[in-house]
Amino acid sequence: MVTLAVVGAGSRGTSYARHAVATGKARVVAVADPLDGRRGGFPGAEQYADWRELAALPRRADAVIIATQDRDHIEPAVRFAELGYDILLEKPMAVSEDDCRAVVTAAERTDAIFAVCHVMRYTPYTRALKALLDSGRIGEIVSIQHLEPVGWWHQAHSYVRGNWRRTDESTFMLLAKSCHDLDWLVHLTGRRVTRVSSFGGLHHFRPEHRPAGAADRCLDCAVEADCPFSAKRIYLPLAGRAEWPLSVLTDDVSEAGVLEALRTGPYGRCVYACDNDVVDHQVVNMEFEGGATASFTMTGFTPALHRQTRIFGTRGSIEGDGDRLTVFDFVTGRSETIETRPTGPERRSSGGESEERANKPRSGRDHEHATARGGHGGGDEALVEAFLTAVATRDRGPILSSPAESLHSHLIAWAAERSRQHGETVAVLR
Repeated sequence: MVTLAVVGAGSRGTSYARHAVATGKARVVAVADPLDGRRGGFPGAEQYADWRELAALPRRADAVIIATQDRDHIEPAVRFAELGYDILLEKPMAVSEDDCRAVVTAAERTDAIFAVCHVMRYTPYTRALKALLDSGRIGEIVSIQHLEPVGWWHQAHSYVRGNWRRTDESTFMLLAKSCHDLDWLVHLTGRRVTRVSSFGGLHHFRPEHRPAGAADRCLDCAVEADCPFSAKRIYLPLAGRAEWPLSVLTDDVSEAGVLEALRTGPYGRCVYACDNDVVDHQVVNMEFEGGATASFTMTGFTPALHRQTRIFGTRGSIEGDGDRLTVFDFVTGRSETIETRPTGPERRSSGGESEERANKPRSGRDHEHATARGGHGGGDEALVEAFLTAVATRDRGPILSSPAESLHSHLIAWAAERSRQHGETVAVLR
């Protein structure tokens, strides 16, 4: 039985901890979070309002889950490594290159079992795709197209109204949201990225695009009914469901509680009257060791769909939509479709929903399993299981990314952001 401490008991920290407990292989013995309600979600665990109180004591657990806000990762990650804890660290590792290097140094110096939550590596879909590529099914990878469709309401929720809307309070969009994808592309190719170029910006969610007659809050707005980003339309249908994204707004998920949150909190604001500055679209071009290339697009102007990928090799190609993989063979001229999504009771879909309903935050069960709410297509559970196995056996084999590999994916993000800001091709540092 692995004992766990949780530092940061928000939606991600709580989700990882609950997955761990559900395996029957772990129990939570301590939790540190400034909010009483979050600490109370772990009955029987020692409670601390500040992680420093926990860190001032002799080691209380085998491992710690660190899921504070992005800018608050560095101090607890280094300190708990020094105290001898194994560490499961939410991405990004930290919000500066120096701090990321400090985290890696601490993990390696203390010989901690250490995993960054690059959950996309752990999904059944990724495992099936990686096996195809490693088998040589499409020959040598030459180029990749990869799309991250953030989803119009998710963009508004997290990156316009929410905790990741400002670079100075969190970090830039590519690191906050898409280091998943950069890491995933490195994982698929098995090669480091050598240089990047990038373009993008904050195009739409700006005061000059505010419709005539729009109010500062959706509840007071005369044109709200015609706005794609209406907070009323996004959140009110979720009333009564204590889960993400509603759980971010309020602990009182009744209709009255949601209305009060929209009336007084940040998530009820007009998307054209917020203090956001992160980009709403960005493209990144990458060159890998050996000359293969990839193009990555992140955009907030999409339905809430899976990531979509095309991989072009010397003997064939693969198209993937997060559930299924279509392999085309240049020699035979034939294609094969491989379903990777679980069927039966394990499947998270309610089935039979129209595409229109599936793209709504309330009913998107056919697509939400690729999001935080749906466990990232099984990636969350598999990551936690791998971490627990590594902690229990002292074998790092189940963890699919080393500290150095995680650092590389973060360094790609910084290089791309420098390219976007300065308009030049940037070499990726080691």
